[in-house]
Amino acid sequence: MFLGVFTLGFMIYKLGFQEIWDNIEKTGGWFIPIIASWLLIYIFNALAFRQIIQEPALPQSDLPFLTVLRLTVTGFAINYVTPFVALGGEPYRILELKKSVGIHKATSSVLLYGMMHVFSHVIFWLLSILLILAVIKLDDMMLIGCIVAFIIGVLIVIWFLRVYKRGITVSTFNFLQKVPFLKKHAVNFVKEKSASLNEIDNQIRILYSERKSKFFRALLFEILARIVTCAEIYFTAVAINLDMSITDALIISSASSLFANIIFFFPMQLGVREGGLALALKGVGLPAEAGIFIGIIMRIREIVWIAIGFVWMRLARKSVIKPQDVF
Repeated sequence: MFLGVFTLGFMIYKLGFQEIWDNIEKTGGWFIPIIASWLLIYIFNALAFRQIIQEPALPQSDLPFLTVLRLTVTGFAINYVTPFVALGGEPYRILELKKSVGIHKATSSVLLYGMMHVFSHVIFWLLSILLILAVIKLDDMMLIGCIVAFIIGVLIVIWFLRVYKRGITVSTFNFLQKVPFLKKHAVNFVKEKSASLNEIDNQIRILYSERKSKFFRALLFEILARIVTCAEIYFTAVAINLDMSITDALIISSASSLFANIIFFFPMQLGVREGGLALALKGVGLPAEAGIFIGIIMRIREIVWIAIGFVWMRLARKSVIKPQDVF
């Protein structure tokens, strides 16, 4: 918690109070829907997460929606300020869910949601490539790049479906047992936690094979969340009188998020997001320099939601994360 607050303070300091205020003023009344759009995104994320957690045979897994929304917002707040995005908040979510559903169910639910979050990104990128091919006149190099990216995306989708059918934890640790320097630790871990790993894999298989309706509802909610992310870019463009269509915003959102996720190890994608936005804006025929302003507004929005997440975490009196409790 202290590290998160320190990191948040450092981000505000680096961006500068005056620059934050100046850009909020420049955005004007559109700053409110920009912030509010992410409440809708988090609601869709939480709806997806709740579909994964809920299990008919486990009545205690029917958690109140507000509880799941809190775990969603606070988990992402932690993710934003940790070096490896989408990793920091996961142990926290596991420990909080563990209190209600037990460690195996909590671990599998958080792992499944993380997989679904990435899976929906891939589906969104594939849909965006089709949109780009349909509405943008591409040169030969860009056309080849889109086709290659689409093929890679399809292969990733096939891999994900295979993982959903067979599980991933046992196979991952079997692989780690063959890696130099990790072999000894992986062997010992598998010996000690073999039953836990098999139980988690079983939960992964059950979601896809026996709870297909919840699987596809969770995927739909996550894809809807991805689509709504374009609202932030669109509202910012309107605020600065940039001639951007909803279609442009979808393409820019998808392209910039792809670039940011490739370079995933920077907190808040520092220095990466603006580059992705500039390239995406240029690709749809808009001034690349507008990406700097849009990127700043997105950072300010993140700071607001990080602060909300930490306050919510504090109010809920969250326990300290202990890595050894994850399994």
